[in-house]
Amino acid sequence: MSDKIYIAGLGAICAIGNTADECLTSLKKGQDGIGEPSYLRTAHAGEIPVAEVKLSNTQLAEMTGMPTHTSRTALLSMVAAKAAIADAGLDLSPLRTGFISANTVGGMDKSEDFFADFMTDEQAGDLAMVRNHECGSVTELVADQLGIKNYVTTISTACSSSANAIAHAARLIKAGILDVAIAGGTDALTRFTLNGFNTLMILDRQHCQPFDENRRGLNLGEGAGYVLLASEKIAATLKKQPYAQLSGYANANDAYHQTASSPEGTGSYLSMSNALDRAGLQPGDVSYINLHGTGTNNNDQSEATAIQRLFHPHFPPVSSTKSFTGHTLGASGGIEAVFSVLAIANGLVFPNLRLQDAMQGFDFSPERGLLTGQQLNHVLSNSFGFGGNCTSLLFSKVS
Repeated sequence: MSDKIYIAGLGAICAIGNTADECLTSLKKGQDGIGEPSYLRTAHAGEIPVAEVKLSNTQLAEMTGMPTHTSRTALLSMVAAKAAIADAGLDLSPLRTGFISANTVGGMDKSEDFFADFMTDEQAGDLAMVRNHECGSVTELVADQLGIKNYVTTISTACSSSANAIAHAARLIKAGILDVAIAGGTDALTRFTLNGFNTLMILDRQHCQPFDENRRGLNLGEGAGYVLLASEKIAATLKKQPYAQLSGYANANDAYHQTASSPEGTGSYLSMSNALDRAGLQPGDVSYINLHGTGTNNNDQSEATAIQRLFHPHFPPVSSTKSFTGHTLGASGGIEAVFSVLAIANGLVFPNLRLQDAMQGFDFSPERGLLTGQQLNHVLSNSFGFGGNCTSLLFSKVS
């Protein structure tokens, strides 16, 4: 049994960097990764911007040692998970290791390629391309490549998926089932996703402006983000100090609508307040909130309402890093967990890009510029998904 859970390694790849260090550099420089797609084949090119990883599948395959025909979702996952393990500097072979990975799209990118051929000729198309269509197959491909066998599972709860993966990993370690776990998530851009969100009419034709009074919607992105969580006993054997402690986490559901958040922010409020309760902290103890902050009218209004209720009148700095990365869906909680830990380690509050007019009716607004030299003791990271599935993670400075 382990009461304390530590973050021993970080791995990330997204539109603003192929490593966690590259992402940090972009966050400090205020450089987003949103633009025209280079690899996603879509009828909406030139119309709808996306935040795409700047590497081809061939390049990703070379980095991972996986075949080039592997789903891009798995390739991105492998890059980030492998980096998190290397960063921790642990020999995992004698440890009870888990791989808890989230995604929402599985091998859809390969299924779409098969379907295009099949529609022209029912005898055409390679069925092997749909073999790893479902979400769990992507996780298993990567776990096999990493050699992890003790505990492997997939979580798919829309945009809160990888935050839930991290919370689940912490529970497994606390229960004494695992010593360490690589937890987070991955998602690749696909036509299915882009067309689906376009149908919902929540995509921004410009670069998104989360928490702005005149926000127009979100930009979709892709990537993967993982943290290596370790028990207190294993953390004591590390050659370097852990980045942070995962001091709190909570999941809640406002049971309001399939795709919309409740206007009162019920689920958001419960996930944040319950994460604080688990950590034994008060709202005033939070040093920074990494917002879910998608840029949609409903989502930002709901989250802001919950923050107003929980933190008034003493609001910590807040910002949405989706203004850099776009919304990476099942990967977002993992990528933003990495960003939250980097914020603590480097004393930084990242800017909320392109914020012009703060949302009306609230007594706080996101940071417009990079804040440096900050003493960040506790950082809250929010991930709120379809179906009202809301998760908050609380990372704390190691004393």
